[in-house]
Amino acid sequence: MKEIDARGLSCPTPVLMAKKAIEDNSPNQIKILVDNEAAGENVNRFLQSQSYDVTIENVGADFQIIGKKGEKTVTEEVTKPDEDKEQQKIMIMVTTDRMGYGDDELGLKLMISFLKTVREMGNDLWRLVFVNNGVKLTIAEAETLPALKELEAEGLHILVCGTCLDFFQLLDKKEVGLTTNMLDIVMAMQFADKVINL
Repeated sequence: MKEIDARGLSCPTPVLMAKKAIEDNSPNQIKILVDNEAAGENVNRFLQSQSYDVTIENVGADFQIIGKKGEKTVTEEVTKPDEDKEQQKIMIMVTTDRMGYGDDELGLKLMISFLKTVREMGNDLWRLVFVNNGVKLTIAEAETLPALKELEAEGLHILVCGTCLDFFQLLDKKEVGLTTNMLDIVMAMQFADKVINL
């Protein structure tokens, strides 16, 4: 079994270490140790995308993720390009919980309005990604939550930075979207036809 100690390392490093080990050795079993929940979720999802059956165990304050090679092939939903090549793929990166600078109350109202209106982009809107202070828009108390839940229910892929949630101690408060890592975000940027930053 290939073993990786990624404790003390922030995402996406544990995922990148797992990726390299799989590319170099294609192990039937792999064990990765991490010391935070966000890294555990990201490694878990990555291993599943690589056709590993995954179990996670708490070992003291750490998380031990064990992957065993499965039979079926799974394609990573977060980053794979869509089959329809004629449709434009627009990714919106939300880096703050306010729109614009000046007045915070006005900025929040504008962000709520934007998230309610962004569906007008139609099927061109491919990914909505929340990083840094933007992750605060995805938690239970956020006024933006209803609009985001509607978008997700309509099939939009919403990605939320796990490292950012962990930094703000909001990992257990996230209510919408898929907890993700920088590798997924970078790969999504690569597949997008256009990236819009807020």
